[in-house]
Amino acid sequence: MEDYKACARTLAEAFYDDDVAFYFLDVPDNGGKTRADLWPLHLEILEYIVCAHIHNGLVLSIGENHEGVALWMPPGKNMDDWFTIFRTGMWRLWFKLTTEGRRRYFGEFMDVLHQTKINALGETDKHAWYLVYIGVTPSARGRGYARKLIEHVTSQVDAKGGAPCYLESSHTRNVPMYQRYGFIKHSRVLLGPDSEKPVPLDIMIRPSMIYNEKTGRRMSTVGRKLGSS
Repeated sequence: MEDYKACARTLAEAFYDDDVAFYFLDVPDNGGKTRADLWPLHLEILEYIVCAHIHNGLVLSIGENHEGVALWMPPGKNMDDWFTIFRTGMWRLWFKLTTEGRRRYFGEFMDVLHQTKINALGETDKHAWYLVYIGVTPSARGRGYARKLIEHVTSQVDAKGGAPCYLESSHTRNVPMYQRYGFIKHSRVLLGPDSEKPVPLDIMIRPSMIYNEKTGRRMSTVGRKLGSS
């Protein structure tokens, strides 16, 4: 139990300055609350999300105190079904978010992420691994944790014949990092496109690859060479 809370805290710290994570918390009808005021609910949301991945996906952590965490959703799995929402306690958000927060989370955010993934991956969506969250606490950055959390899955997927991997980058500074691991920027979507401050998400896909032992390189199964081992 404490491990999942520690993993959620790592993600909460990593995404404290993230506009996507606070898209449904930094809302006009929240009574002027600051991010410090919103921290308890921010942390609680991530506890629900970690629980959902314990039940339906894959939770990876690294470091003595779980300073790096990645949440992966395997092919054919998701955390948006009603059974998972009730089992993890995520249903409580309906009562804890403001009216605008509920509209953004349940009426926009979840639908945009779901539909964008389907549109971007097309027929390969059912075979894709989804990197839902990856975060490292500020004090532990620069240790290579993100690389290990990504390659733990991508290396196994490549070794088994390859499958696409998908993510949404909530900050442009992270795009080059993902590109180093074979992800290609596919498109950009906006949350709240008609609002005063739209929030961008960069959609990135790592094509299905296989590892070539002779060359020591990973080759895209669709014929595009991407990076080295």
